[in-house]
Amino acid sequence: MPCTTILVGKKASYDGSTLMARNEDSPSGEFTPKKFIVVTPEEQPRHYKSVISKVEIDLPDDPMRYTAVPNALPDEGIWGEAGINTCNVAMTATETITSNARVLGADPLVKGGIGEEDLVTIVLPYIHSAREGVVRLGQLLEKYGTYEMNGVGFQDVSEIWWMETIGGHHWIAKRVPDEEYVVMPNQQGIDRFDMRDAFGKRKNHMCSADVIEFLRRNHLDVTMRDPDDEEDTLEKDAAFDVRGALGSRSDADHIYNTPRAWYMERYLNPDTYVWDGGNADFTPESDDLPWSLVPERKVTVEDVKYVLSSHFQGTEYDPYGKTMTGRGKYRPIGVNRNNFVSCTQLRPYMPDEFMAVQWIAMGSNVFNAFVPFYANIASTPAYLSATGSCVTTDNFYWCNRMIGALADAHFAECSIHVERYQNAMHAEGQRFLAETDGKADAKMKEDESQIVQCLQEANQRMADFAAEKTQELLSKVLYAASMGMKNGFARSDA
Repeated sequence: MPCTTILVGKKASYDGSTLMARNEDSPSGEFTPKKFIVVTPEEQPRHYKSVISKVEIDLPDDPMRYTAVPNALPDEGIWGEAGINTCNVAMTATETITSNARVLGADPLVKGGIGEEDLVTIVLPYIHSAREGVVRLGQLLEKYGTYEMNGVGFQDVSEIWWMETIGGHHWIAKRVPDEEYVVMPNQQGIDRFDMRDAFGKRKNHMCSADVIEFLRRNHLDVTMRDPDDEEDTLEKDAAFDVRGALGSRSDADHIYNTPRAWYMERYLNPDTYVWDGGNADFTPESDDLPWSLVPERKVTVEDVKYVLSSHFQGTEYDPYGKTMTGRGKYRPIGVNRNNFVSCTQLRPYMPDEFMAVQWIAMGSNVFNAFVPFYANIASTPAYLSATGSCVTTDNFYWCNRMIGALADAHFAECSIHVERYQNAMHAEGQRFLAETDGKADAKMKEDESQIVQCLQEANQRMADFAAEKTQELLSKVLYAASMGMKNGFARSDA
């Protein structure tokens, strides 16, 4: 799936939370309805069979409850995408990434392997830390292989790990530095990798056990080395050039991938580098954009939503811009095919019972808004969980799809309504969390067994507010679009 990811370390975020967010996009020409649900241990399969690859896997008999954002229609499988389990461990899968012919020739993709359809279902219910998620998925990849290149995020309250597959069976993973954020479009992204750490303490780097042998055997290490330096060996390399050896550098990347990473870093680090003009340090087509950076100011949930909704606003590449110079040249993050965007937030200053929040928006990101929901629940509101094939204003996904289709064609007239909606939703989301945190804390002291019910009732109130405001926005953009119809005619026109 074409997607975009941002990962924010705990010392880079506004409140000490780890933040992990990704939007899922449908393939070109398709639109995939989504729902937000909870999967209970009773509902979790013990024997899993993929719809696409037909792979069959026996799963452990002790799954945890977890949230997920699967396809509303089961014809292509589950596609759980993003969620948080009862141990407050989150997972997002996958960012479909690129590689190169040398890698795919050395370790071909596996037609009957695992892929995006499967990963959340077969991993998230069984892991107790982000690091454990990397280990479990690594074992599954080595055993079953994968039919696509994957970028996968794992998060707990202390750490975020980013994992990338290499060919059909190999993988590497790197811990996001606490002081930094990471941006990932649809290409192999990790830039530097410490082999000494990966084959030593594994503090910040992990990989499949035979990676060095695999690189050597297939002549994949293209790093320029000093032939007279006997110490300059691959296993002692603290800055192995992963992107150069294992990634892509195609013309398509310069249109489809790197511009998205460029815009996100340009927004979060506007003064760190020169991003525009003839003397720019980095351009939308730069192959050497940093994988991670220390932001110039702490990153908020609203920042995360803004960058994952971007359409190159403030640049000549904005499809809604007034100039035609670069319009449509590059693929924006906020596109018509956005299915949903999720941001999992793990708040270290809250009790385990309600530290986990999953922010959800559905439809085209340019026109939607984040809504926060507590993850330690047994069910989700019908407004988000009851998505079906029928287009209806009674559902969060479909209502947002209609808003995007109407507002896009009448952007100038509708943008103010969308902006006010987004501001109102985000402000209410923050107020809602503050209020509910207080109520949940009191409930914990009064009757700890009622905490799940307390959070579910709060989530329902938030869903009701979202339904009201989303319906109001739909009414406004429908009116604006109707007034702009080409067959408009009044008696006074004659």
